[in-house]
Amino acid sequence: MSATFVVVPQWQGSGSSRAMRLIDGAEAIRGDLPSTTTRVVEVPAGAGESLETGVHRFSSLSRVADAAAAVLGEVAEVPVVIGGDCGVEFAAIRHAVTRSTGPVAVVWFDAHADLNTPESSPSGAFHGMVLRTLLGGGPEQLTAEPILDPGLVVLAGTRALDDAEADYAEEAGIALLSPDRFDTADAVIAALRDTGATEVYLHVDLDVLDPSEIDGVAFPEPFGVTTAQLTAAIRAIREEFTLVGAGITEFAPSAPEAAVEDLPTILRIVSALVR
Repeated sequence: MSATFVVVPQWQGSGSSRAMRLIDGAEAIRGDLPSTTTRVVEVPAGAGESLETGVHRFSSLSRVADAAAAVLGEVAEVPVVIGGDCGVEFAAIRHAVTRSTGPVAVVWFDAHADLNTPESSPSGAFHGMVLRTLLGGGPEQLTAEPILDPGLVVLAGTRALDDAEADYAEEAGIALLSPDRFDTADAVIAALRDTGATEVYLHVDLDVLDPSEIDGVAFPEPFGVTTAQLTAAIRAIREEFTLVGAGITEFAPSAPEAAVEDLPTILRIVSALVR
């Protein structure tokens, strides 16, 4: 598959005390990507202001979303976005949906559902609201209309939901696959078939992995999936569906020099997405 990597070292959407380590994580991954097929989105240095949106650092997040959209608009190949926090997926998924002629399903490989609204969020951090924003529950300053339909979303490996998120997912009928359903890729494939879509966007927050598989995540959750299970699911999806975009997010090594410990795992995921 012909792919272009779009590196977005955004940290302003994170609620972690080590949010700025996301810059180190994005740069570490970038160092192992082919320079000829890699683009970098400039991220403002400042934290930004909420602008009464209920989203911390909203002004910077909005600027990054516009900058990422501009870069993605110049990409002819399938874009693989390298974050940064999960908020980078707003521009990436909007781009994939608007560029496609048919419905685009989204598989959200993530320990967390990211389905909070500005009103329900316990942190005010956008990375916990990005999927809900795409579904129409985010700040209107980003999008006044839903970009995704809940019937096109599959939460995969998700195991830590706030009460408001769990209630919304159930009411909206969003498919939820816990890690114990990853013995094979059959459950993910079946859920995708149920969406009726033939095109798919794959979001990978690295905390979908079990903490024994990766160190450099800010919000680890026990009982996650293995790297082998994740990459097998990605490859099985690509065999049946057309990949129109993907994202890898939330790599926050404890120090720049610690990134090397997790890079082999991350590069296995990159390989599953593009080869």
